[in-house]
Amino acid sequence: MGPLDAALQLLNFFVPALGLGLLAPLLAKRVWRRELGAVRWRRLALPACAACAAVALAGLLLLGHDGGMPTYGAMVLACALTLWWRGFGPGR
Repeated sequence: MGPLDAALQLLNFFVPALGLGLLAPLLAKRVWRRELGAVRWRRLALPACAACAAVALAGLLLLGHDGGMPTYGAMVLACALTLWWRGFGPGR
């Protein structure tokens, strides 16, 4: 495997985490316009991406492979908890 293949493999590993971490804050700001109007999208998206990437990495280490449904479920929960924390909770 060459360096380009390795970089693409790493990128493909983190694409679901980045996609969820970028899309979920956008949808949350659409649903809760009044409550999240003052919160910047970047303030929601960066921690959500980081939490999703950490869960994806933890799922790889614990399960031994990527793309497992428990990992994706935990990724959704981590993203939701992070968005709640940054948008409505004490981390606001």
